Amino acid sequence: MVYLPTILFALGEGAVIPLIPVIAANMGADVASAALVASALVIGQLCGNLPAGSAVARIGERFTMVIAGVISIIAVFGMVFAPVLAAFAAYVFLLGFCAAAFGLARHAFMTTRVPVAFRARALSLLGGSFRLGVFVGPFVTAALLQVFDEHAAIWFFLGCLIVMVVLVLFGPDPEKTTPAIASTSTLAEDSGEVVTGSIPTVERVGIFRTMWNHRGVLGRLGLAAASLSAVRSARQVVLPLWGVSLGLDAQTIALVVGVSGAIDFALFYASGQVMDRFGRLWAAMPAMVLMGSGFLVLSLTHDGDAAVLWFGMLAAVLGVGNGLSSGILLTLGADTAPKQEPAAFLGSWRTLTDAGGAVAPLIVSGVTAIASLSVATGVMGVVGLLGALGFIRWIPRFSPRPER
Repeated sequence: MVYLPTILFALGEGAVIPLIPVIAANMGADVASAALVASALVIGQLCGNLPAGSAVARIGERFTMVIAGVISIIAVFGMVFAPVLAAFAAYVFLLGFCAAAFGLARHAFMTTRVPVAFRARALSLLGGSFRLGVFVGPFVTAALLQVFDEHAAIWFFLGCLIVMVVLVLFGPDPEKTTPAIASTSTLAEDSGEVVTGSIPTVERVGIFRTMWNHRGVLGRLGLAAASLSAVRSARQVVLPLWGVSLGLDAQTIALVVGVSGAIDFALFYASGQVMDRFGRLWAAMPAMVLMGSGFLVLSLTHDGDAAVLWFGMLAAVLGVGNGLSSGILLTLGADTAPKQEPAAFLGSWRTLTDAGGAVAPLIVSGVTAIASLSVATGVMGVVGLLGALGFIRWIPRFSPRPER
């Protein structure tokens, strides 16, 4: 009940993501317009984090997930029957909005119910559930396209959403069967005396007040986390573009990117083990150093004699770094969130980290237009190394050390 709904949602979304620009192109969009439509998913997720935090705080994780699932079903139907490109883009945006609500609801649940001793492993499994969908989804799409048209993957996503909503709505509620950590650790001793007067309650703090109250951690550790999200996002953009710039065919590029993704997926649980045993820094810093150094070295190899060999090797290095970073953003958000009402803070945290991921492709595109792809790749390498320094400075201050 904790991981299966996440796998279903991510599997359907991973099957649809590769087809969004294809469907947009079939509706008459040029390359730039198709890219803009595809980015509507990320923009919707960015815009949905703060409202999702408010919803989770008010109605709980379960009903937020159900509502997000139902609206996602409406968005999927809209994507199939959209009459014009603008309507299709609007439904893609709505789908990203709902994905933010779903992800934040599950993040808030894990934050309040998973003990610190194995929090990183649990959240790495949650991150691995999302990665499983993104990794397997394109293969499902490829299989469906062999038999049906491009809308088949959307119908597959619809089936995943229906099963997920039924499972969350009618299955056992983890919120009721799993007690919250804060409530179990702060219960007063029962003296047997009659209680008189009003019972104290936890004051619900709004989204923007929460952001202001926690501006220290958001402006320091949050910015380092945003740099990690930016480097991750840049990897998905730079690798295909680098292959194209080297003159490789589509099959070779897909193979290199696929191997990098497979390495990334294979290491998702190792990150949680490292964080729980040795501390958050020992997973975050190597991941950022590997990705930052990988981008910097890659930026120097474009015109060399073994450029293709370097491309394959460094794509694997970036996959290792990204795999070691699985669950880090979720874990750091859970570590720094308020224990009583974490949803509003997590909405702010996820908005900041998603903004880093949304800005990175714009940086790569802008620097490439002004200078070259090699310079843009080097810039992302510098961002990665600066993020590593930020983690070294701020993780020991804001994130607890694991108990041996």
